[in-house]
Amino acid sequence: MTRQPARARKPSLSKEVLDLLHKREATRGLLIAFEGPDGAGKTTQRKLFRRWLEGQGHTVTTTKWASSPLVRPLIKARKRARALGAEELCLLQAADFRHRLEQDILPALWRGRTVLADRYLFTGLSRDAARGLDFDWMLHVYGPLFWPDIVFYFPISLDIAAQRVASKRSPKYYEAGQDVTNVADPLSSFRQFQARVMREYENLALVFQFLTIDGEQPIYEQHKRIRKLFLEGSRRVWGEWNAEALAEWLTLGVGRQEVKHASHE
Repeated sequence: MTRQPARARKPSLSKEVLDLLHKREATRGLLIAFEGPDGAGKTTQRKLFRRWLEGQGHTVTTTKWASSPLVRPLIKARKRARALGAEELCLLQAADFRHRLEQDILPALWRGRTVLADRYLFTGLSRDAARGLDFDWMLHVYGPLFWPDIVFYFPISLDIAAQRVASKRSPKYYEAGQDVTNVADPLSSFRQFQARVMREYENLALVFQFLTIDGEQPIYEQHKRIRKLFLEGSRRVWGEWNAEALAEWLTLGVGRQEVKHASHE
C-alpha cells in the first residue's frame, strides 16, 4: 500500500469561515481515536485515559462506533436478518459516522471539549477493505474526511485476539466475517476474517501515522505509554487537515448555529 495521507482539499472558504477556523484553533478541543482489532483492549484503555484526562482538568466526551440513535437501529435490524452486503454495510456505517460527527463530535470539539473515539473511521476502512471493497471508493463514502489529532493503535496477535473474544462470547455473524468467509464455525471464521482486518490495520497505521500501543503489554504499562505519547503529541492544524469537512459543517445545521453564536462572542 503506497498511498499517502489524503489531506482535505482546501476549498474556497468565505472570510467568515476562515476567521472562525483561525479563531477556534487555539481553543478547540482535541479528537483522540482508539483503534485496533477486536479483543485488543481499546475500551479499557479509553476508560482509564478518560479518568486521567478529567483529573488533568479536561472536559471529555466519548463517542462509540456505530452508536448513532438515528442509524444504529437500522444497522442492528439488518444485521439480525443477515441481510447486509458489504457495500450496504459500509454505506450505513458511514451514515452513522457522519451523523455522530456532525451532531456530537464537531460541536464538542468546537466548544473545547476533548473527544475520545472508541473506534473511528479507520475501523470502517479496515473491515470494509477486508471485505474486498475499493479503498478510494470508501474514502469517498466517508468524505469529506475529518482526521483525529491522535490515533492510538493497539496491535495484538491473531491467537490473542481469538482467545480474548472466545473467552467472553461466540463472535457474531458480521463480527466473524461470515458474510464473506462462508465459514460455518464463528470462531474459525473470526480468525480468518480478523487476519485480513489486521493486515489492513497495519497498512493504515503506516499511512496515517498511528501511535502504537502494544496490546499485549500489561494494562498499566499501556496506560503509561498513552499518557507519555499524549503529552509529547501535537495537534493537526484544522486549516491544513480538516478545512473541507469544517467548511461544510459550519454552513449547515448544527455548525451554522455555531457560526451565529461565534459572531456574538
